[in-house]
Amino acid sequence: MKKERAHLKITGRVQGVGFRNSTKRKANQLGLTGWVKNLADGSVEAVVEGRKSDVNDLISWANRGPRLANVNKVNVDREEHKGEFSGFSIRY
Repeated sequence: MKKERAHLKITGRVQGVGFRNSTKRKANQLGLTGWVKNLADGSVEAVVEGRKSDVNDLISWANRGPRLANVNKVNVDREEHKGEFSGFSIRY
């Protein structure tokens, strides 16, 4: 099964609504590795790695986000899987 990496930038009302914690929980449910963090411009950035179908599931989820979020757009850059992460973390 093919593995891949995706670099996401999520814009909208995505800070202060539990987006990072929800992303970590969803990534762990899907068995993905990587990280998520808030950016100074009010967006959220994430890098996820794992099975292509699971990465796609997380991207679909990110287009909705947690209950209080209002996602405007998710930019996705697909990259080669690097296998550099041992788990999924929140970066500050």
